Amino acid sequence: MQSIWTQINSPRNLVIFTAAARHGSFTRAARELNMQQPSVSAAVKQLEAALGVTLFLRSHRKVELTLAGSRLFADFSRALNDIERSVQSVRQMGREDHVTLNSSSAFSYYWMVPRLQKLHDQHPDIDLRLQISDHEPDLDMENVSLGIRLGNGNWPGCHAAKIADEVIFPVATPQVVEQAQNLHKPSDLLRERLIHLEEPVRPRPTWTDWFAHHDITAPDIVAGLRLNDYALVLQAALAGEGFAFGWEHVVRDLLGRNLLSAIEEWGWRTGKSFYVVWSANKTLSPHAANVRDWIISVSDFPEGEPQT
Repeated sequence: MQSIWTQINSPRNLVIFTAAARHGSFTRAARELNMQQPSVSAAVKQLEAALGVTLFLRSHRKVELTLAGSRLFADFSRALNDIERSVQSVRQMGREDHVTLNSSSAFSYYWMVPRLQKLHDQHPDIDLRLQISDHEPDLDMENVSLGIRLGNGNWPGCHAAKIADEVIFPVATPQVVEQAQNLHKPSDLLRERLIHLEEPVRPRPTWTDWFAHHDITAPDIVAGLRLNDYALVLQAALAGEGFAFGWEHVVRDLLGRNLLSAIEEWGWRTGKSFYVVWSANKTLSPHAANVRDWIISVSDFPEGEPQT
C-alpha cells in the first residue's frame, strides 16, 4: 500500500484527475471540487510526472484521455465508487433511522418475507434491513438491532423473548408423501430419500438425531441430498427431492399453502426455542422496539416475556 502513495505523491491528485476525466474539462472539475482551474491542472501534471505518462491530450477547448488515462480512470473510478458505497454503508450503520434484523436465510425467506406486508401496514415508517449470516453476530460490535437465535434464552449481554419452540417433523411435497410406501412409523422413513442439512457453523440436529429421539438406531445414512443451508433444503423439498426436516415455525406458511405436507405426529420437541434478541447494553431505538414487539405479537408466543 505504501508503494502506491510513493508512486502517485498524493491520493488527492487521483481524486482531482477522476473529476477532470469524468467532465472532460479542468474548468468543470474545478467547479465541482470548489478549486481554481490552475490548481486542477497542476494536480494532474503532478500525477503525470509521478506516473511517467501523459494522461490527457490537451487542446484549447477540451482535454481528452490518452490510453493510459482511460485505463487509470476506468480502474480508479470503479474503486472510488466502491469506497463511496462503503463509506455510506458504514455511516448508515451509526444512524438510528433503520432497523437491522439478523437471522438465518430460511427465517428471512420463509418466516419474515411472507409477513412483511403486515409489518409495513402497521409501521409504514420503519426501514427494516434483513441481514443474513451463517453466524450469530455480536449485536453491539456489529451494530445489529435485533437477532433471531436458537437456544435456552440466555446469552451474555442480551435480552431475549421466545417466539417459537423448536419442533421438527418430516416434510415433503404432497406428491412425494403420497408416493411413499407404507409410512406407518418413523422407522419407515429409512426407506425414503432424505434431504440432509449440514450447516458448517451453526450446530443443527441430524436425521440420525431425529431417529434416535424415536428410539430408532439408524445406520449411517449415506444416501440423500446434502446441503449446507436450510433455505436450500426447503427449496429441494419443494422441488420433490425427498423428505426434509420441517422446523414448525418456518414451514407453517408452506404447509398452509399446500406446497408441503408434514407428518406432524412424528414431531420432535427438542427442548430448545427460538428467540428474538437485542442488546442489554444500550437502549433499543423506538423503531427497533416496534419491530421486536411486532415479531412477538405474530409469533407462537405473543405473551413472550423478555429474558436476560
